[in-house]
Amino acid sequence: MRLDKYLKISRLIKRRTLANEACDGGRVSVNDKVAKASQNVAVGDIIEIRFGTNTHKVRVLEVKEHVRKEETAEMYEAL
Repeated sequence: MRLDKYLKISRLIKRRTLANEACDGGRVSVNDKVAKASQNVAVGDIIEIRFGTNTHKVRVLEVKEHVRKEETAEMYEAL
């Protein structure tokens, strides 16, 4: 699954366009490498998102195409 789509489906970022902009701006890295929006995400990857002075770091636990709102927390683990 594409990184921007994963960020939207897992609700780490609210909209896919914002996820695209964050990736293009170099604020998202996967496994300690700056990632493009088109990069594939797999189980076990570590995603780091930088919002100003805040940094969110998560480990991918599941990759699903469709997820209910209540199940989004099961897709990743906060580090």
